[in-house]
Amino acid sequence: MTATANFSIDTPRGPRPVTVAYRRAGAGEPLLLLHGIGHHLQAWDPVFEILAAERDVIAVDLPGFGASPALPDGAAYDLPTVVAALGGLCAELGVSAPHVAGNSLGGLLALELGREKLVRSVTALAPGGFWSEAERRYAFGVLLAMRRGARLLPLPAIERLSRTAAGRFALTSSIYARPWRRSPEAVVAETLALREAAGFDETLAAGLDVTFRDDVRGLPVTVAWGTKDRILLRRQGVRAKYAMPDARLVRLPGCGHVPMNDDPALVARVILDTSS
Repeated sequence: MTATANFSIDTPRGPRPVTVAYRRAGAGEPLLLLHGIGHHLQAWDPVFEILAAERDVIAVDLPGFGASPALPDGAAYDLPTVVAALGGLCAELGVSAPHVAGNSLGGLLALELGREKLVRSVTALAPGGFWSEAERRYAFGVLLAMRRGARLLPLPAIERLSRTAAGRFALTSSIYARPWRRSPEAVVAETLALREAAGFDETLAAGLDVTFRDDVRGLPVTVAWGTKDRILLRRQGVRAKYAMPDARLVRLPGCGHVPMNDDPALVARVILDTSS
């Protein structure tokens, strides 16, 4: 079950309230889980219980995604603002310097949290920000096409497609290498999350000029990339390694852009090893 946290962040119009949905379970050192653009915290369901056996796990719906409302008027969907919102969430939950794992946009946010020394360790799964301009345009084009498809399909069609392996492939093969492993219910829910994400357009626009080329020092950092990532090509992991020479670069064989579904045991082990 999800819960909500309410707190304030500073905006150009002064302090404004923010509400963030999250799921929390387990015991041990805190571990924050951050999903990608257009997704929701349920992206972490395949690994959530594995991680919760060893960590105090907090999976988050980023502002404007999943069950979290949009940011207040006047607040940008840029890295500083979303990082501030995540800091407000942690403060509200009584969590100080958690470990963090993120995928795609969530991976970029995780690295930014690490750069700001707000976390104990970082696991970034196919993080954004290490693209060339051509690679960024390609990735954003794929994301926009996915969003457009999700908005054009009526709910009965989404439900019908989700019931077959071929339909799940059609709906989710851009992000999963093994889409048939995703349950019909999960595919419907994440397609609707993509369609209804209030923060999608502004987040994508904020990413037009984003690159991440800074080193993240003084804490364990792992960058992991699926060998079958169709959105952010795995050669971007090599650029991440050049930017962060002390980071561990891990190959995820047979995994797509959202690897938690493709190989839950491997992804959970990578996260737990980094946060040990």
